[in-house]
Amino acid sequence: MTARTPDAEPLLTPAEVATMFRVDPKTVTRWAKAGKLTSIRTLGGHRRYREAEVRALLQGIPAQQQRGPE
Repeated sequence: MTARTPDAEPLLTPAEVATMFRVDPKTVTRWAKAGKLTSIRTLGGHRRYREAEVRALLQGIPAQQQRGPE
C-alpha cells in the first residue's frame, strides 16, 4: 500500500471502477481514452481514477463538462 497525505484524493483501479459499473476493465480504459472519465497515470504507467468523479458519474452527473440537450 502506498503512503498518502491526509488530504490525498482516493484513487481507484480500473478493476474497481469496472466492478462499480458492472463492466469489463477494458471498457473503463476505453471510456478514459474517449474522454468520458479522467485518468491519472501512476509512475508505472497504470491508470487510476478519482473516486469522487467515478461516484458522480455513477449518479448521472456529467464529469466537469456542461452538456447541452441531446
